Amino acid sequence: MSTTAPPQLHDCRDAYVATLVELAEQDPRIVAVVNDSVGSSKLGPFGAKFGERLVNVGIAEQDMVGVAAGLANGGKIPFVSAAACFLTARAMEQIKVDAAYSQHHVVLCGMSPGMAYGELGPTHHSIEDLAWLRAIPGLTVIVPSDPEETAQAVRWAAQHDGPVFLRISRMGVPDVNPEGYQFVPGRAVTLRDGTDVTLIATGTVVSRALAAADLLAASGVSARVLSMPTIKPLDDDAVLAAARETGAIVTVEEALTSGLGGAVAELVVRHHPVPMRFVGVPDTFAPTGSVEWLLDHFGISPQGVADAARDVLGR
Repeated sequence: MSTTAPPQLHDCRDAYVATLVELAEQDPRIVAVVNDSVGSSKLGPFGAKFGERLVNVGIAEQDMVGVAAGLANGGKIPFVSAAACFLTARAMEQIKVDAAYSQHHVVLCGMSPGMAYGELGPTHHSIEDLAWLRAIPGLTVIVPSDPEETAQAVRWAAQHDGPVFLRISRMGVPDVNPEGYQFVPGRAVTLRDGTDVTLIATGTVVSRALAAADLLAASGVSARVLSMPTIKPLDDDAVLAAARETGAIVTVEEALTSGLGGAVAELVVRHHPVPMRFVGVPDTFAPTGSVEWLLDHFGISPQGVADAARDVLGR
């Protein structure tokens, strides 16, 4: 009897660093700014080749973003690499004022986001970042789902003339995007078509939405799966088409449900209200535990997503 091998899982930090080194070889303006996080950002290869272009400010996140803004003002293209929980919570004012308000070309790379630091508890979880950052005008918010999308998003951010936040996953993820895929900010990816309900997922949990669609298909429910790599700008057309054509939406994210879920709900309620359910972390601090346990605890699993879809359909 033949068995299907499980998909290979990837740490997207590897794709991030490989792409950053490639860009730095071509463009001397590329620099990395870190908060004593060379190891956790996997920037060793970058430092080995471009030591003079790696700026380590120590554990001083506000200074880190301010330094990056100054470098951008001086013609450099800074990639700020830090644990997402500390980058967004400690340096929010600098992200708002020095990067977004000033419209500097600063690329903020939130490493190990969501609940990747599971056992270290709520102080190290970054589940609020999407909700916080999508409220800041002029800031593009990108949540890649696999290594190829991560690499393409890094390349796009390097040439985009404005501030960008990139969520860089450390939790192992499979390849989910089709061959020949091209990342475009503000454009969703239809990974599976369906007519009964739409599952809109982002980042690390896209593969779980695809697995949920398989579970639903086995019980006669046709689920569309949209991967949403940018929370801001959102793909309004794809969301509203899903609302019109399937009549029900479930959002899936490794974050508070006021991130992707809130963005989708705000759009749908204004233009084409349909029943919705939200899969993610509710209004609570996540407890301590492994990332797999935490995802299952909050129903961010194939079964949990399928159950949410059945609930919104009343089946």
